[in-house]
Amino acid sequence: MAAERPSRKKPAVHRARVQRTERLTPHMVRVVLDGAGLAEFAAGEYSDHYVKFVFPQPGVDYPEPFDIAQIRADFPRAQWPSTRTYTVRAWDAATRELTVDFVVHGAEGLAGPWAAAARPGEEIFLLGPGGAYAPEAGADWHLLAGDESALPAIAASLARMPAGVPVHAFIEVAGPEERQQLDAPPGAEINWLYRGDAPVGRELVSAVRGLAFPAGRVQAFVHGEAGFVKELRRLLRVEHQIPREDLSISGYWRTGHNEDGWQAAKRDWNQQIEAEQEATPAAAS
Repeated sequence: MAAERPSRKKPAVHRARVQRTERLTPHMVRVVLDGAGLAEFAAGEYSDHYVKFVFPQPGVDYPEPFDIAQIRADFPRAQWPSTRTYTVRAWDAATRELTVDFVVHGAEGLAGPWAAAARPGEEIFLLGPGGAYAPEAGADWHLLAGDESALPAIAASLARMPAGVPVHAFIEVAGPEERQQLDAPPGAEINWLYRGDAPVGRELVSAVRGLAFPAGRVQAFVHGEAGFVKELRRLLRVEHQIPREDLSISGYWRTGHNEDGWQAAKRDWNQQIEAEQEATPAAAS
């Protein structure tokens, strides 16, 4: 007799209210959310916790209480709300304040323009949180690498690094005006890389490849644009033979794709990349 398939857990839905916003850099906006609708929200286990912001389709009214699973069951796909995924920069359970940083490029995209225009009192639904990574005290050293999309998770991870353990962080941004002050343990090496007009990730890949890897077990977090993530995954898995369980690697986004298109193709893309790289022998030393 076949085992019963476990029922799929409904995503937790929270109604959040904009408390305040802050322009951190020319292309980064911080939104702080609060409200009674976050009473059941819980985060803290991981430093890469993420939530999905829900954006209704224009002109479509959804029944209350808002139930994303029921909407997807009852409404035609064209009327489903759009979702955009963002890292939890900070969560204060005592005050129910949820902080999320958004990369903003003018009117481009969906969530960025919303964050830039958000006003106190405005409400929005969000799903989650999810998450999987947090710095481990047992690692001999830590590697963090990413672009602007990974900066909130890298910042949250630096703040939780165990004291006395070497940390090498590589953060690629458009230019020096996008730098932020980060909370990190003494001795952590934070390398800011400026791409200018270069393709996203080129400076980042070059810098990580040029790192003299310390001895011992590394725990690595590599996230951002899928193209450079693929290159760094090969560097870590194939060339340096780092075990899969010591790596958190994912393409948050892909050049030329919005989140809807990228998420639809991401699983197959990841499986293809993993199969290709696992079949590639390590370079001879």
